[in-house]
Order: sequence, then structure tokens, then C-alpha cells
Amino acid sequence: MAIQERLARFPFAHTYSIVARDGKSGQMGVAVQSHWFSVGSIVTWGEAGVGVVATQAMVEVSHGPLGIERMRAGEPAAQALKALLAADEGRDLRQVAMLDAQGEIATHTGRRCIAEAGHTTGADYSAQANMMLNATVWHAMASAFESAEGDLTSRLLAALDAAQAAGGDIRGQQSAALLVVAGERQAHPWQGRLFDLRVDDHPSPLAELRRLVDVQRAYHYMNEGDEHLGKDEVAEALACYQAAARLYPGMEEFPFWHAVTLAEIGRLEDALPIFKQVFDANPNWRELARRLPAAGLLNVGIADLERILRI
Repeated sequence: MAIQERLARFPFAHTYSIVARDGKSGQMGVAVQSHWFSVGSIVTWGEAGVGVVATQAMVEVSHGPLGIERMRAGEPAAQALKALLAADEGRDLRQVAMLDAQGEIATHTGRRCIAEAGHTTGADYSAQANMMLNATVWHAMASAFESAEGDLTSRLLAALDAAQAAGGDIRGQQSAALLVVAGERQAHPWQGRLFDLRVDDHPSPLAELRRLVDVQRAYHYMNEGDEHLGKDEVAEALACYQAAARLYPGMEEFPFWHAVTLAEIGRLEDALPIFKQVFDANPNWRELARRLPAAGLLNVGIADLERILRI
């Protein structure tokens, strides 16, 4: 029983990960892949304007939330990690990386982490891995992150792909996760999460993670469109809705709300073909359109609503 209790304290999430910050936007992120179920539920931690943490190997999960708590209170990443490890009798089995909103990085690879294990740091990032096929993995992540173009999310994904191409986890692939938070501190800890995605069990978790990122970007466009519409910036709103539909062409909801917007601004003739396309794909959208006026979400006259419902 004592042995079981001891093992239960240590989730077995051997993995490769990267924590990083974008110097221009201030965004911070952590990305990970492992041959372990639901790796994102224990490894990735972050809060906008505070910092991000990856806690892995024989995981002490509390290093994630407690590390965020310490950085929120003003402790630099190095000080926070030092304090947590000092109180951790299993520190030699841990691998932890922390990055705070000022760009300070602290990383620990315990001497008993399963080989191949190690980490490397650079300007605004740390790449770390354990139980890898070879000792090139974390260096490959670093090189890919430094050379990749695009926003922070794209660069984090490039680092994961490079890790896998270099050999990756000796056991193979199973799950992956990505957490990206804003650089500015928010009123509440749950705000400012730009990407919070997990692939819990998949034969190709990195490919699936990339797909989910595209879906999330599409929803970002939808939300941005709604913000423009609230400011009466109709052209900008429609452009965002169209961008969302291009990113996720199989999603019926995007063109539906695009059509709702067109109808509300008096462009019913443009809206009707879009409504028809959506209704033909799934008649339930017609019933939803019927219910929207009562909620104040489809503000058209009775005659126009009847035209919409008849198509």
C-alpha cells in the first residue's frame, strides 16, 4: 500500500515541452507533447500577465498552480522555482520550466530524470525534454523556435514539430496541448487565454493540435467580427466572418451568423442564399432563425423573417 501511495503522487508524464514569450506582444505560451494520456491536464499552466509553467517528468502537479501563484504575487520565475524545489523531496525526479511576464526564465532538470533528458534556454524561451529517443530533441526545439516566423502560437507549434522530427519521446506520441495567454494582466485569472487546447488521445496529436489551432483562429475571427459589429463597423465585421468561414469551411454556424448580420443591416438579398445553403445542410438552423427575434438576435421585420424562413 505504501508503494502504491508513493507512485500515485507522481504522474508519469515524460515529455518534451517549450515555454516562451513574444517580445513584441508580450504573449506567453507553453506547448507540450507526450506518450501519456491528457498531458495538458497536468503539465501546462499559465495566467495572462503573470507567466507560464511546464511541470513534467515524474510530475509534481502543484508546481504549476503554485508557481503561477508565486509569480502573481511578484516573485520572479527563478525565485519561485527555487522555493518550490527546496520544499520538494522528489526534486531529482522533476523537470520544470517557468517564465514570468518580464521574460525571466528558470528551468530545472533533475539528475534522476530518465535519459535522454535536458534543457536549453534562449531569449524568451526554454525547451526541455526527458525520456527522449536522443539528446538532440530539446536543441531541435530551440532552433525551430528561433527560426520560425509568425505569431507565438505558430512558433510554439514549429518547436513541437521539430522535437518530433528529431526523435521525440522514445515511446511515441499520444497527447499534446497548447496554452497561450495575453501579456497584460487581467481582472480575473481565467481571462486572457488566447489558446487553451488539448489533444488527450490521438495517433497524430501534433497534426490534430494544428487543426484545433486553425479552428480556434476561426472563432477568434468570429468574435472579432462581433466586436466590430457592436461598434457599427459593418464592413470590418463581414470581413472577419468571411475569414472565419475560410479557415473552417465545414462549419455551418459561421455562414449562419454571417447571414444574420447581412439581414440585420438591410442586405437581405445577399443573406438569403447563405441562409438557404445553411438550411439545406441542416434544417434545424431554420428553426433557430425562427427563435432568434424573440431573443433580440435577429432584428428584421415580419415580412423579411417570413422570406428567410420560406427559403
